[in-house]
Amino acid sequence: MSSDAATLEGVIGFLTSSAAVAEKVSIRRAYAPALENAGEVRLGDDCAAVQDGTGFLLLAAEGMLPGFVADDPWFAGYSAVMVNISDVSAMGGRALAIVNVLWTPGMDRAQMIWEGMNAAARAYGVPIVGGHTTVSAGSRAYLGAAVMGRAERLITSFDAMPGDDLLMAVDLRGSYRGGKPFWNASTEAPPERLRGDLEVLPALAASGACKAGKDISNGGIVGTLAMLLECSGVGAELWLDRLPKPEGVEITRWLISFPSFGFLLATAPGRTEEVMVAFAERGIVCVPVGRITRSRLLVLTQGEMREVFLEGEDGAEGGWRPRARSP
Repeated sequence: MSSDAATLEGVIGFLTSSAAVAEKVSIRRAYAPALENAGEVRLGDDCAAVQDGTGFLLLAAEGMLPGFVADDPWFAGYSAVMVNISDVSAMGGRALAIVNVLWTPGMDRAQMIWEGMNAAARAYGVPIVGGHTTVSAGSRAYLGAAVMGRAERLITSFDAMPGDDLLMAVDLRGSYRGGKPFWNASTEAPPERLRGDLEVLPALAASGACKAGKDISNGGIVGTLAMLLECSGVGAELWLDRLPKPEGVEITRWLISFPSFGFLLATAPGRTEEVMVAFAERGIVCVPVGRITRSRLLVLTQGEMREVFLEGEDGAEGGWRPRARSP
């Protein structure tokens, strides 16, 4: 077996056993009950986009895993703000305000979480304007947050087209947060740089250079790509050997990592260079890592080797399933 074939086999085996990837691959089933009451808002985007005059109000929410809040309360608070702001930026918008939902068993834990939330709010220049905070009896802390933003033009999960280039934009100026699959390029960065970096997305949306994309979330690169393809009703090739990644990091770890600044974007080939230059001017790596296809297949390639990892499921529930592999 060639080294490329061995790498590809190892990656597919690893991804098939990843709970984080599995959750994203089947996520449409999780939000299917909401579809009947969504009105004109398309579900599956990073934010709900509500038409408002000539633009859009953006609304998003994130819940932090209780184990994460227990193990790293300051960073859980920071992340609750940061990931919501990233969702707004992923859709070509600018965040306006954050609200929190917090239950804690004591003031000590609440204080650490609030310190993290306030640090992120200061760094990104987005105020926390209210929410729900309760200090009560119990053994665990629970944390969520929601954001409101605005966009004049959208980057959506629904507009990737066959023939588009698939780009990955990621800030590699960071490090892992302990043993967690989180690539942290935020907490030590200057606030003015963080804010300026996020401004790239609204600018690309306004120019029409980029119409489709998502921020890379807990499902990592492959889980996020599966969600993008599901919404757009398309397939893709993902070129594993062209993925930008930190030096010395194993490809399997990187594929399920959640970067503080990381986006998958689909662009018409004639606009690809423009998008790459916009990120490069901010010191952010942005390169083609695949292409959008007509098939309902997610194909992974390594060198000359290629294998179908996921295929689209038929029926109203949609979603993806791993392709059965030969023994």
